[in-house]
Amino acid sequence: MSAWGTAAGAFVGTLALTTALRAASELRLTRMDLPFLLGTAVTVNRTRAKAIGYLMHFLNGQIFAFVYFAVFVAIGQAGWWLGALFGLAHGLFAGTALVNILLPLCHPRMGSPLTSAPQTAMLEPPGFLMRNYGPGTPVVTVLAHVGYGAIVGGFTTLAA
Repeated sequence: MSAWGTAAGAFVGTLALTTALRAASELRLTRMDLPFLLGTAVTVNRTRAKAIGYLMHFLNGQIFAFVYFAVFVAIGQAGWWLGALFGLAHGLFAGTALVNILLPLCHPRMGSPLTSAPQTAMLEPPGFLMRNYGPGTPVVTVLAHVGYGAIVGGFTTLAA
């Protein structure tokens, strides 16, 4: 196992994940734009939000990869299949808790199921498994995260 391999895997994995999610959006499989969601948490300027959001998404990709690496080291085993399994858990966590519950709590411009009619939120809340962004969103999100995890796990073992 190698931390440098994990860092390289994080970059390539995040690139693949981001490309898959963007392609799915362009192919109308989902309306989700994760970098935009992240960026609008820190700015109201929609153009800047996309740029900042992509930077935040790539930084998050590095952070999650090193969480994977910590678990790989703790259990003494790594590989693409184990990374894919972590990616599955990561994708399910992202869709059920991270983006559905935690992000609306700290995002100043995102509505929630408790947002009242007179209050106008700038962004629609994602909902469970982000289904508010289209019925294909859960499948696309989980598969993209499985691919991310497989890449991180594979690069971690290749660099050993």
